[in-house]
Amino acid sequence: MPIARPAAPVRLEAVELRVLHLPLVSPFTTSFGTETEREVIVVRARTAGGDGWGEIVTQQAPLYSSEYTQGAWDVAQRFLVPALLNAGSPDAGTLAPEDVSGILEPFVGHRMVKAGLELAVLDAALRAEGRPLGEYLGVVRDRIPSGVSVGIQRDPAALVEAVGRYLEEGYVRIKIKIKPGRDVVDTAAVRDAFGAIPLQVDANSAYSLADVEILAELDRFDLLLIEQPLQEDDIVDHATLAARLHTPVCLDESIVSAKAAADALALRAASVINIKAGRVGGYLEAVRVHDLCRDAGVPVWCGGMLETGIGRAANAALAALPGFTLPGDVSASNRFYTRDVVTEPIVLEDGHVRVPTGPGIGVEIDPVALDDATVARVELRR
Repeated sequence: MPIARPAAPVRLEAVELRVLHLPLVSPFTTSFGTETEREVIVVRARTAGGDGWGEIVTQQAPLYSSEYTQGAWDVAQRFLVPALLNAGSPDAGTLAPEDVSGILEPFVGHRMVKAGLELAVLDAALRAEGRPLGEYLGVVRDRIPSGVSVGIQRDPAALVEAVGRYLEEGYVRIKIKIKPGRDVVDTAAVRDAFGAIPLQVDANSAYSLADVEILAELDRFDLLLIEQPLQEDDIVDHATLAARLHTPVCLDESIVSAKAAADALALRAASVINIKAGRVGGYLEAVRVHDLCRDAGVPVWCGGMLETGIGRAANAALAALPGFTLPGDVSASNRFYTRDVVTEPIVLEDGHVRVPTGPGIGVEIDPVALDDATVARVELRR
């Protein structure tokens, strides 16, 4: 399902980068560690027709991914932003959003940075046209079911208490983080407490094939899926594991492009795929992964990276494409932040999140909140 109508080119005059520090509502613990504050980079594309916004979803340390904030900050300034500012027709000096990934392709990796830059240029172009991101991507619904990701808690009782709060708020699917020693008992506690709720678990690469017997114990809980049980480069081992489990195996960190998704499906390493625009290098590549999986009859869902309202709004549009048949992690802004950087944070309505309908990503920036959260800022010009 390719993009029906490309966005109009823009004259990119400058790119502003900001590092933000945003306190989390509560600590978020995974097998990688515990976050109490979200460090993230916000991108502002300044064009002749107005500004556009994007988000680079790296974290402070290279734990989930090899990408991290200071590395992203460096490569963006030294290589990627200058490449975009110097691109385009010599006469017109314009840049088409669909060309961003090709311009940045010579620089190896750094997909999260590329995704944030692409989104900012795309947002600027669509705002200039008065066209919503959802319309551009080809959404088929105006709201999406919202799931919530619950970090590892102090003990199973605390986990049950946390899950109960999110169910009361209306979330339609629960995902709990697991790691060795905090897997079967935690999952059993949630199942026993809440019965047949839609439930899945996320291992964030915490296991190896030697743990197959432990992972097989999760089969008795009738889970929607087990997400990324093994290391990201263990595609063959994931295929072996998938053949041993009744629970569907979903890949997250392993899926860094449409090519990686095609390889995983060919090897039967996954029967479900989590799509994160930052992880695959941009929203246009995310659409390509979606199209590939939809053609193969493989369900997909939209993962989250603790985005601000900028990335959260864009994710809501992505998750409204037809192949996203499982509830994703596009939760309300107040799941993580008491104060977002947009004027109208994403909210939960009857277990769903609305797809923004305003131009571009459909949300406006709160300049005071943005300034208050900014710990570093730089602007690069043509």
